[in-house]
Amino acid sequence: MRSPPPKALLRISTALLAMTALSSISHLALAQTNNDVAAGKSLYEAKCSGCHSVDTNRIGPMHRGVVGREVASVPGFDYSPAIKQLHGVWTKERLDKWLQNPQAVAPGTIMFASVDNPVERREIIAYLATLVPTTAAKPQ
Repeated sequence: MRSPPPKALLRISTALLAMTALSSISHLALAQTNNDVAAGKSLYEAKCSGCHSVDTNRIGPMHRGVVGREVASVPGFDYSPAIKQLHGVWTKERLDKWLQNPQAVAPGTIMFASVDNPVERREIIAYLATLVPTTAAKPQ
């Protein structure tokens, strides 16, 4: 069997190196995402759970399924007029603006709490994005 020419070895080596680098980046991104979710859960419990719950309505509506959900659409929750006037869907970008300054998004809303730190907002939103709707969610 003949050995490949040097240029072919260089291309193969370059391709293998690129695949290894991409794999490492993917693992780092996954680790970052997992860290964001874990940190986000802790932040959610510390900053949001006074008024919100994952699966039940409290002072604020439940949060399970919030990412991708229509605004003001949780059954059984009495939204403020300011929120009822909003339209669209809670995207990650919209939640980021909301958490940064709810009064700027919906003047007159009863939510005054904000999260000034952009990293903390990203982590909370990463956690919220994992809370997919289930039949266990109980609006009250």
